Amino acid sequence: MTQARVREGTLLAELGSVLPDDAVVTDPDRLASYRHDQAIAAPAGEPAVVVFPRTTAEVSAVMAAAHARRIPVVPRGAGSGLSGGANAVDGCIVLCLERMRDIVAVDGADGYVVVEPGVVNQELREHVGASGLWYAPDPASREWCTIGGNVNTNAGGLCCVKYGVTRDAVLGLEVVLADGRVSRLGRRTVKGVAGYDLAGLVVGSEGTLGIVTQARLRLRPLPPPATTTVALFADIASAGRAVESIMRVATPSLLELMDGTTLRAVEALQPMGLDTGAAALLIAQSDLPGQSGAIEADLILAACERAGAIEGYRSEDAEQSELLLGARRMAIPALERSGAWLLDDIGVPRSRLAEAMAAIEDVSAARDVVIGTFGHAGDGNLHPTIIYGHGDDDAKQRALAAFDDIVEIALRLGGTITGEHGVGLIKRGYLAQELDPVARSMHAAIKDALDPLGILNPGKALPPR
Repeated sequence: MTQARVREGTLLAELGSVLPDDAVVTDPDRLASYRHDQAIAAPAGEPAVVVFPRTTAEVSAVMAAAHARRIPVVPRGAGSGLSGGANAVDGCIVLCLERMRDIVAVDGADGYVVVEPGVVNQELREHVGASGLWYAPDPASREWCTIGGNVNTNAGGLCCVKYGVTRDAVLGLEVVLADGRVSRLGRRTVKGVAGYDLAGLVVGSEGTLGIVTQARLRLRPLPPPATTTVALFADIASAGRAVESIMRVATPSLLELMDGTTLRAVEALQPMGLDTGAAALLIAQSDLPGQSGAIEADLILAACERAGAIEGYRSEDAEQSELLLGARRMAIPALERSGAWLLDDIGVPRSRLAEAMAAIEDVSAARDVVIGTFGHAGDGNLHPTIIYGHGDDDAKQRALAAFDDIVEIALRLGGTITGEHGVGLIKRGYLAQELDPVARSMHAAIKDALDPLGILNPGKALPPR
């Protein structure tokens, strides 16, 4: 359906009747800024309209109108995604949830917070932190990504090695279905096994099964200041051995890895005196209280030394810990300075981590592109970032080929095509390789049951039929 056909109908009039005056946007310049997320390689269509609901009732009314006319709806948060999951399709309604930003309730006694989808991750963390509480999932984009997007992609982050991903923090959801009906899924209690885990099903569904309008999220006590351990290695294999050894003796709250390419880019951006000749750097944290944290940090450091670390040390105070962790958080900005970039996201068994990184280095040489690899070593989630020259079409094609090679490596090593960024548009074809035929049919059946007209985020997250 073209934009002209939508305008000729009654959709815009109906949307205008159920939404505030400033919540229905058709200006072409503004539409353009809501066409796509941060995924460079993903195509994007031309939306007919962008709407900005403020309440669940308004979301419901939009979905009912779209369902009656079989008009596709693409939900969107902050647009920080990296898989094309929020990219528009031609003639669609982009349903942007950025104005639903209320923190509805904080329940310290039962350990949860209720929030709307437009709340920014970092704002939530700061809000509950003022009460001595903590929301654990912390994706690298936490300063601007929203809870709705985190739920829809099952976002992870640096702390997931100990505290899990977003699904582990979701107790319940309010969801608007494709036809406008509203359901409240999940529970308030810590435990509960009544019926299917429908809330868990919606988490990570990338807006293909329903629109999340509220989330009840698990809170924890605010952890004490972390003790940080840093170790440098002369080769990737030694770093991989260190990860395996650490996870046998400790449960770090964070275990991050950067290869030599990333390390040099970070040091060039903000000099910290890091050894740029090293092949890999591991950063681990313990958030155990008092002396227990120091003991765990020493266990981690000893594991690194046994694996062949060429240098290792631990922080003496919280300020130094944050400085060291800042090196990891700067990985993407540092690599971005080197040229155009294409960020991949794969997961492999921890025992295959070193093998995966060595294979990625081989891809870098074979495709003649620079690849900086960093990621969450504690759970085998790597983010190889492919760098190529701006405006160099040949280099871009080599980068895209390298991207495909890296996904193939993950599958060959018994891993997954995406650890936390989602399938979106750019990995749909590979999903068909990861899922067996029966699993693919189950995905299709679930989609057909909840969205029989196929209007919710069409063409995303599911394997091609």
